[in-house]
Parts: sequence; structure tokens; C-alpha cells
Amino acid sequence: MTNRDVTNWTRADDAMVENAIRRGASRRELLRMFMLGGIAMAAGGTILGRAGAALAQTPVTGGHLRGASWSSSTADTLDPAIGSGATDYVRACAYYNRLTTLDENGQVVMELADAVESDDAKVWTVTLKSGVTFHDGKTLSADDVVYSMMRHKDTATGSKVAAMAEQIEEVRAENPTTVRITLAAPNADLPTILALHHFMIVADGTTDFSKGNGTGAFVSQEFQPGVRSVGARNDNYFGQKAHVDSFEYFAIADDNARVNAVMSGDIHLGASVKPQFIRMVEGQPGVVLSTTTSGNYTNLNMRLDLAPGDKAGFAEGMKYLLNRELIQKSAMRGLAEIGNDQPIAPISPFHNAELKPREYDPERARSLFEKAGVLGQRIEVISSDAASSANDMAMILQQAGAEIGMTFDVQRVPSDGYWSNYWLKAPVHFGNINPRPTPDILFSLLYASDAPWNESQYKSERFDAMLLEARGELDFARRKEIYDEMQVMVSNEAGTAIPLYLSNVDVHSDKLQGLRPSPLGGQMGYDFAKNVWLTA
Repeated sequence: MTNRDVTNWTRADDAMVENAIRRGASRRELLRMFMLGGIAMAAGGTILGRAGAALAQTPVTGGHLRGASWSSSTADTLDPAIGSGATDYVRACAYYNRLTTLDENGQVVMELADAVESDDAKVWTVTLKSGVTFHDGKTLSADDVVYSMMRHKDTATGSKVAAMAEQIEEVRAENPTTVRITLAAPNADLPTILALHHFMIVADGTTDFSKGNGTGAFVSQEFQPGVRSVGARNDNYFGQKAHVDSFEYFAIADDNARVNAVMSGDIHLGASVKPQFIRMVEGQPGVVLSTTTSGNYTNLNMRLDLAPGDKAGFAEGMKYLLNRELIQKSAMRGLAEIGNDQPIAPISPFHNAELKPREYDPERARSLFEKAGVLGQRIEVISSDAASSANDMAMILQQAGAEIGMTFDVQRVPSDGYWSNYWLKAPVHFGNINPRPTPDILFSLLYASDAPWNESQYKSERFDAMLLEARGELDFARRKEIYDEMQVMVSNEAGTAIPLYLSNVDVHSDKLQGLRPSPLGGQMGYDFAKNVWLTA
């Protein structure tokens, strides 16, 4: 019998091996099959590796998926309009759908909509997919879209995107499958904005969200706020049905415990693990790291309306005192990109690469603090594990300050209640911002004079005017020019120091397949449950 090599091993032979693996054939049985087919043992090993890789990329149906994020509370909700954390976003993506979503390259793709079109960026026509049903059997119609959109404008809803919804002037059902959205002013980003997690479509008239009645790939089976949620595959789903039979999601606050839960096989996915815990899993068999750098950042906020941030030079001095390279290498273990004190990350086509990050310059910082009249004063800095790696950044800042005669009194406060009690309120504190897909969203949320999350109370009439101009501009080159200048303004004028764009690292079992990066954040932009599958 003539020995065959890998080059004359056919696709049909590959399929035979893959089918044998699916049937549960042992490695010994497979190698015996190769020998009978005239394949040498070394070549057989190569073919096995190739077959295994092919199988890993072939979705498998079945299994119960278990994942864990880093935080949850009794305020967890199934109302997508008011969701505010990873557990809320994961459930929203599983139980509901948006009109649009974003692919891994940040391009808009249709979800519940067949088309979202406009000639002037002010009046938009949304054509809905037909044959889509909610979990309770109700057929999706234009009325559901009208109700869902207008909820964000109702102050009683408490929508997290109410500020963005203010630009919506009218939402009208033209017929059962067509919706007309009229904006107060042109906004070329509307299709991208509709991809945000809060803009999920709910059934017309819904006031009770305890059932999670949406059009999504999973049906809610159990929901205990702050404890866990369980969803079962929706076999009536209009799109690609989920590969897993069911999924369970909850929080494990401690990173060490979350990583160990993956390593022990108790969960398949541990979300957003801090860099210092990555070494626990490096080289461990059966464990995989999924890294996404999509614009998440932890920033240091100096309120410009409160002392000491109201002193000219103080905020700028803080920016020069942040040793970005040390934070990147030490605190983040290299899992970050150097930032230039503005929120548009390098992944965005609108990122201003000409705006260079500030060098670490303690003497210049010292001079600025002296000019501000704060040199030698005790400055309180509020930090918490609630903002990723903030405590490590605070320690590095504190050490740098000590070398130039500045006393930074770092107050480490608990994660629980941090966002309601300290963020946006303390004179000097840390924040953490999740990825947003457009400059307009980031600037509107964080830097416009009336921004709901204006972390440093930055106010600029010129900035506000440029924001409106860019929003309605359909020409990419002109929009890029405006956004470039706005990034320079934020970097130089706002009281927010953004030293790094953080890489999100999710730790998962090698049995979990199909996980890909997303511009909307880790865990495939929180939409992993319907896209992944489990191998044996």
C-alpha cells in the first residue's frame, strides 16, 4: 500500500474525519483509520489538527451556557431603556432586538429593520422586517417602534439615552411595516445610534418588563435581580436561531473567583477580567483569552466648577503628572493603548491621530500646580474598583505627586454605590466609560454643555455649535475635520484626563466557540449568547 501525504488528502477525506470525531471516535481509532488509508502517523497528526480547527468553527447545537459578569444588583432590570450595567445589556441583547446593530468592523447592519434611509439626514424612513413575532405571539408592527422610541422622551421612563432622544421630533407609523422618524436637526449617525443597547424595541404599551417580552433569540425563563437570569432558545426567532439550548447569566464580583470559575469548568465565560489576574490563566489548558480594544477607558475627572479644578492650570498639571507608559505597562500589563485625553479611540475612523498624548513631565506639572496655587496642598482623590484599574492609577499618581511636593489623599471607596454617590459629584474622582460607536454620542453624553454625564462640567458654546454642525454633515471628510478640532478642544480644555484606552479581556473555556470582537464592547458587544456555541 502506497503512503499518502497531506497534499493528496481530499476534502471528502477531511469530511470523513470530521464525522468520525463528531461520532466520538478516539484518537487511536482515528490514527488506525489513517494507517488503513495509507497515511503516515505524522501526516495523520496534521490532519487531526486541521479537522479539529474546522470543527471548532462549525456551530454545534445544544448545551446550557453559563456566563458571569463583574457586577449586578437588586436594581437589575429587563427594561432596556434603563439598563445600566453588563448584566442588563447581556439580557437586553438576548431577549430583545434593535432596528440596527453593528458588525465587528463597526459597520451598520439591519436587525429588525430591512432598511433605514434618508435623503437629508433629518427625515428617516424605517422599513421593518415582516413575520417577526414577540415571545407572546404578537406580530411586530410600526406601532411597537413608535412606542419604543417615544418612551425615551418621557421623563417618567428615566431612559439612559433621554438626552439623545431629545433630537427626535416625531415618530409616526406610516403603515404596519413603515416608520417615519423626523429629527429636530439633521443627524447622519441615526442608524448607528439605533444600534445602542437602550434602543431595543419593546411591544406597544408595555409597562411590565418582568417577563422580558421581546423578539430576541432567547425567552426569559427566570429573572432574579442581583442573583441570576436564565433564558431558553426561542425556536420562533426570525433570524439565525441560538446555537445553545439555554443560557444562564449572573455576577461574580471578585476577579480571582471569576477566573477560577472558568478554570474549574463551573462557567464558560468570565467577563472583563482585570489585567493582574490574566497571569492566572496564561498557558492553562482549556482556557482562552478574548481581547477587545474598542474604546473603553478609565479617566481622572477634575470638576472645573469646584476647587481645586477651578484653578487655572490644575487640570492640565494633572494630565502631565499621569505617567501613561507606566500605567500601561504596570497597572494594565500592556493591555491598553496610550490615550490623548479625549474619548475617541484609535479604533474609530474619526480618531485624531495627529493629537499626540502628553509626555510624563512632573516638573511641568509642578510649575502648573504652583501657578494654580495648590502646590503642597492636600488634594483628595476618590477612587474605587468600580472604575476598572482606578486604584492602580491612583497609586501611581500618588507616588508621582509625592516626588514634586503634592499630597494626593487617595480615598478608596466601595464599588457598591460608587456611581450614585461619587461619580460626577466629587471634585477629583475616577470614571469609567464603556465604548460608544460614534463621536456624536460620546460628545453629547460627556462634553456638551448640557451633557447628562458632563464629568468635569466642561462648558463651551463653540464646542456645542461644532457638535451640531458635525451631526448634520453627510460628508465624511468635513465631519472628520470638525471632530479632529473638537478632540483637541477636549484634550486641552476639559477637566478629564484619559491616559489609556483599555483592552477588555474576557476569559472563557475553549469549549466556548464563536466569540468575536465588537466595537460595542466585550462579550461581542454583550450579544454573545445568541452567537456562540459549545463543543463537547
